[in-house]
Amino acid sequence: METEESRPGSQDSQGIDFVTLGMFIIDEIEYLPPTPPVKDIIGGAGTFSALGARLFSPPPVSKSVGWIVDQGSDFPESMTALIDSWQTSVLFRSTPDRLTTRGWNGYVDKSERRAFRYTTEKKRLVADDLTGPLLQSRSVHLVCSPLRCRELVTTLLEKRKAEAASRDNYVRPIIIWEPVPDRCVPNELLNCTNCLPLVDVCSPNHAELAGFMGSDGLDPETGEIDMAAVEQSCEQLLGSMPLQSYTLVVRAGEKGCYIARNGGRKRRAGGPSKKRKKLVGMHGGLQPDTDMEALFAGLMQDDDGAVAEEEIEVDPGMEKWLPPYFTDEEGKSKVVDPTGGGNTFLGALGVALVRGKSMEEACLWGSVAASFAIEQVGIPVIGTDENGEETWNGARVDDRLRELQGRL
Repeated sequence: METEESRPGSQDSQGIDFVTLGMFIIDEIEYLPPTPPVKDIIGGAGTFSALGARLFSPPPVSKSVGWIVDQGSDFPESMTALIDSWQTSVLFRSTPDRLTTRGWNGYVDKSERRAFRYTTEKKRLVADDLTGPLLQSRSVHLVCSPLRCRELVTTLLEKRKAEAASRDNYVRPIIIWEPVPDRCVPNELLNCTNCLPLVDVCSPNHAELAGFMGSDGLDPETGEIDMAAVEQSCEQLLGSMPLQSYTLVVRAGEKGCYIARNGGRKRRAGGPSKKRKKLVGMHGGLQPDTDMEALFAGLMQDDDGAVAEEEIEVDPGMEKWLPPYFTDEEGKSKVVDPTGGGNTFLGALGVALVRGKSMEEACLWGSVAASFAIEQVGIPVIGTDENGEETWNGARVDDRLRELQGRL
């Protein structure tokens, strides 16, 4: 028997800026020697991506962050209290007939590649789990295989359209897809490519991107992340897509992140599209009343076969590396555990894009958010400073963002 409970204020009228279909998981983490393993750590892609969005959403904007936590019979009350302290639009679902989803994480080498397995039965989230305000979130984070990405996006968009008051009120969310590591292999490359037209941002890390290409992503001479290989792999992916604008954001640990976006048509951001009637077949030569937009419909049609008017904006494309927050040796020494850093990055990136930031600025938000996630095992500690301003690990998020911006 499953019951659902959302915390007071979770359906605030301001709406939801970010929701994730990543799971809440209680983690066990095994590191390379001599670091000892740790157990009963709050984790999961859902938790860390919600953290990333929450870092840039102090109350009352914190209610714009949505996520789902499935609580099994063994769910610690202390974790419930901690999650409540974030003041998000979390949806707790009590499932007393099962154990909470738990997982084992093991790091296999210094490139931050890790192995993962579930130690209890997982309760995976699907598009049907999103209802009400969560379903209408302005951005959606997915962490899944390529085939499941197609399934989730298709179902999600169908549900949103069905719930829209009218077709003219439908607004497409920003969709951020994070491929799962075990499906980042060469025989999934075609499936990955076929997914790209469905999402706005595809964000593997450097090892996952290399996995699609059949390599490890490391420089054979130095053993470090091969930045040239990242660029080459992105060029290959972008070259395989139709002429429309998509963004690859590759998270590359101490090298920062690489943004690659091909030139093409940009999806309209914001409100509903202005539509014309659906197209019918046209025959014969040009006439004085020929509808030229209809004639070139193949370049201007949307998914429903309608022509969008005055919405086509040309994107010149982008190729750029951005630094991480921790760069020098002193900064790098503060990195305790990279687990969850990438998820946190994408949560912050999602809310930044929804709030009108450029992709470059959104990635800076992501880098700052990740810096808080990797300073400790588990999640950072929330608090307030002497001025009553919110802090995480004793630092203000905005201060770190300004510092990173000042380096560029």
